[in-house]
Amino acid sequence: MKEKILVIEDDHAIVNLLQRGLVHEGYDIAVAMDGFSGMRAVREEKPDLVILDWMLPKMDGLAVCQDIREIGSIPILMLTAKDAVRNRIEGLDSGADDYMVKPFDLNELLARVRALLRRTKQERVTVLEFEDLKLDTSTRIASRGARKIMLTAKEYDLLELFMRHPRQVLTREVIFDRVWGYDFGGESNVLDVYIRYLRQKLESEDEQRLIQTARGVGYVMRIAE
Repeated sequence: MKEKILVIEDDHAIVNLLQRGLVHEGYDIAVAMDGFSGMRAVREEKPDLVILDWMLPKMDGLAVCQDIREIGSIPILMLTAKDAVRNRIEGLDSGADDYMVKPFDLNELLARVRALLRRTKQERVTVLEFEDLKLDTSTRIASRGARKIMLTAKEYDLLELFMRHPRQVLTREVIFDRVWGYDFGGESNVLDVYIRYLRQKLESEDEQRLIQTARGVGYVMRIAE
């Protein structure tokens, strides 16, 4: 089944360029020319991804982006002529997943579309697995074999991060940013405490350790060498 991309853009030349490129890549395309019809199309078309212009008639792209975020987690790639850093921050803070300044290179845009769709496909996976460890993202329960492992909210967030990036060393800064939403790095041992809690639960029946310490860097989910 083809993935559907909704283009919300009022510049006909850009719409034609995007249609040709995206159709050539095998996507189904829907188009809306203003913010109001764009929101209606989001609800009716149920796209897999939205390419959204900032400057739209009737309802601007920031408002559209915020409204989309209220109804779901559809990936949004925002297009705009505004290239100041503060504008990029404003676009991302409104809920956009990525941001491109006009004029843009079509091949780069297509690569970013592929990356966003890959990421959302991974996030839609219900059960994550690594070795004998499973994490059901719908129930938020982990298991090793037949043993169920109940997790607190932060333990779950931490374990999910590791299981979505197996064998990848995650720095302390990245973990703090993704799990706690801010960086207090070396000023706190909270990460080490939660790693200890998580290991105790995952290894309570002498199972093999899966979360390894990358000394001086962070942690990684892998089998010990």
